[in-house]
Amino acid sequence: MVTRFQAVPEDLDAKPADGTPAVILQRLEAELDELWSFVGKKANRQWVWIAMDATTRQVIAFHVGDRSQASAEQLWANLPAVYREQAMFYTDQYAVYKGIIPPARHHAIAKLARNTNHVERFNCTLRQRVSRLVRSTLSFAKKLANHVGAIKYFICDYNLARCAALPG
Repeated sequence: MVTRFQAVPEDLDAKPADGTPAVILQRLEAELDELWSFVGKKANRQWVWIAMDATTRQVIAFHVGDRSQASAEQLWANLPAVYREQAMFYTDQYAVYKGIIPPARHHAIAKLARNTNHVERFNCTLRQRVSRLVRSTLSFAKKLANHVGAIKYFICDYNLARCAALPG
């Protein structure tokens, strides 16, 4: 397992969408969210920070850490440069996002606005398919490296399936 986790590419197999003839200019949009998990025992909470392209619905970056400003900054650093420079970001109202995303490109929205539906749905999919993320589980990770590796491995598989489903 460790060998497979280490073989996963850093770009998470995320591929940008090819423009269709009907679209002249496509604006990059991303949804950001976080979910909690644990390693070893429930008292050792680890937060999985996720950034998802709103159009392709591929995960473009993630980070596992605590629920602090530093972890949000690490997620921001993990984003591809083109997103950091050009994308519009949709998040929940968690205050740390205001400190890392430029205000002109950040929309902190309420759940009812539905601009984070895709990443919220992905969080549920992640919990269903990666057994160590289920809140009441016997399959929890004992090592942080294996926890991160399993999440990254799933994300790459998910992105490859999304890439195959994209038109073009």
